[in-house]
Amino acid sequence: MAGSTFWPVVLFGMFGSLLGLILNHFLPLLLLRLNGSPPPKGSFGWPILGQTLAFLKPHPSNSLGAFLQHHCSRYGKVFKSHLFLSPTIVSCDQELNYFILQNEGKLFECSYPKPIHGILGKSSMLVAVADTHKRLRNVAVSLVTITKSKPEFLSDIEATTISILHSWKDKSQVIFCEEARKFTFNVIVKQVLGLTPDEPQTTRILEDFLTFMRGLISLPLYIPGTPYARAVKARRRISSTVKAIIEERRRQAAETSTTSSRRKRSDFLEILMDVDTLSEDEKVSFILDSLLGGYETTSLLISMAVYFLAQSPSALQQLKLEHQNIRRGKQKEEYLNWEDYKKMEFTQNVINEALRCGNVVKFVHRKALKDVKFRDYLIPSGWKVLPVFSAAHLDPSLHATALEFHPWRWEKIQSQDQTCKRFTPFGGGSRCCPGSELGKLEAAIFLHHLVQNFRWRTEDDDQPIAFPYVEFQRGLPLHLEHCPIN
Repeated sequence: MAGSTFWPVVLFGMFGSLLGLILNHFLPLLLLRLNGSPPPKGSFGWPILGQTLAFLKPHPSNSLGAFLQHHCSRYGKVFKSHLFLSPTIVSCDQELNYFILQNEGKLFECSYPKPIHGILGKSSMLVAVADTHKRLRNVAVSLVTITKSKPEFLSDIEATTISILHSWKDKSQVIFCEEARKFTFNVIVKQVLGLTPDEPQTTRILEDFLTFMRGLISLPLYIPGTPYARAVKARRRISSTVKAIIEERRRQAAETSTTSSRRKRSDFLEILMDVDTLSEDEKVSFILDSLLGGYETTSLLISMAVYFLAQSPSALQQLKLEHQNIRRGKQKEEYLNWEDYKKMEFTQNVINEALRCGNVVKFVHRKALKDVKFRDYLIPSGWKVLPVFSAAHLDPSLHATALEFHPWRWEKIQSQDQTCKRFTPFGGGSRCCPGSELGKLEAAIFLHHLVQNFRWRTEDDDQPIAFPYVEFQRGLPLHLEHCPIN
């Protein structure tokens, strides 16, 4: 009897799911017509799939891609579509994008697809909203502020840089994206968990973290053996490892509580353990978020800078001169300090331009919390909103010769308000990445040593591609010549 009812139940469930997806596609348009509200022009595309596949089609990251170019030319910079199973307003308009970022939590709310929640965890700052996000972000800002004031943070970055570059001494070629990720992971795992590269826990976390990263950008099917399912399991293992480290720290603290011999560590975890406003799960998620932000985004930023500098000999030469001048004021093996970092003005221009041209973060997911009127059209309540940051970065009306890598353009931009509207590489408003300045610091110190010790060239057929996440097709092979400046 049970067997005879199994398949009808399964078929009924499948039919119900299919019907729900179809209604999700057509019902929003029907409701808008009944209400007489004018949303932006556009098209929903195919039932269920919508236009997601066309939107995700790979394209060079220093371009909008065929989908956005076609839709902007046909419908304007703001248009409606159906993406990731949801009716969506796509914005390539800098004013609307700025408006969305400034009204986070009031008119709009972070709204990633549900599978992202499943892999990041419900306590992740990346998916948290309202007061929970505010509380988590306040902790993150506090940690970054404390970290920036510690001289050992700079020395850890520099020591890791020197170690990576020393391993290149006898090599004629490296796959740079791999090297950049190795660098940023070693830096962030030391800063967050106090672990060095040669510790067994570091190797275990890195293996699980790489599995986690592959699943984060895969088809979200929780079927045993799929990258998504492996990533969910990898996250659980990372959580278990972090919890074990926390327990060991507490045990050590209890053993030395009656003496003054215990040396306080200077990593994120040591500070987090004393934060009463976070639950245990939130602390573990916070560690994972920190690893994620400090690993992938920063390594991609460094890769972009190295890639674009190879195409611009004049920019590379000016960068080299800036760092030679800084080095002349120091002893031979003396480490950099904050005063040295503040002198790296052209370096900051190079980093900003690499972010603008490379578009490390192309867009973010939001949801309208209520009907929002902008200019002469409506953003309906409950619809997803997709502000595309790269559109402003590549807009020739905002950046002259927008497709050209030209670091000197940043010397002319004076207004902070202008910069915020036309340049949002790490998001904006209350969800601006709290660790962005630390990422720039890592990039600056790495470039300081790289330009003084190596010449390099890239291969013509390798370039950054958006999938929509950004990646170099072949990992950015660099042909090296070791030429240290004495």
